[in-house]
Amino acid sequence: MKALADEEGLPYNSERNMSYNSRLAQELAKWAESKGKGYEIHDPLFRAYFVGVKNIAQPEILLDIAGRLGLPRDEAMEALESRSFKAAVDEDWRRCAKLGINAVPTFLAGRYALVGAHPYEELERLVQRAA
Repeated sequence: MKALADEEGLPYNSERNMSYNSRLAQELAKWAESKGKGYEIHDPLFRAYFVGVKNIAQPEILLDIAGRLGLPRDEAMEALESRSFKAAVDEDWRRCAKLGINAVPTFLAGRYALVGAHPYEELERLVQRAA
């Protein structure tokens, strides 16, 4: 991943040596989507995990990210504590399983898929193949 990250100019901390459960981060992202900030939250979550080596399973880390996006921390905390977006994330997981997706990132174009981080040219070929 490090070599591809360098090649593509993606930020990546090579000292990251832990994996953290991203389930709460996924639920927070679903909540942010309901607030019109679904697109905006993904980059800060990516950077927290891959660059900042933050434990995105910790609610305080997630609340900081929500706050930096101008989202109300108290509402974010309520969404995390109540697990009110658990069913929506479960449904995403079911849909992915049905499509045979079991890794991220996975890019879908028509009936074709490309799994993992790939250079732009490969993504372009995927789209062309699907067309």
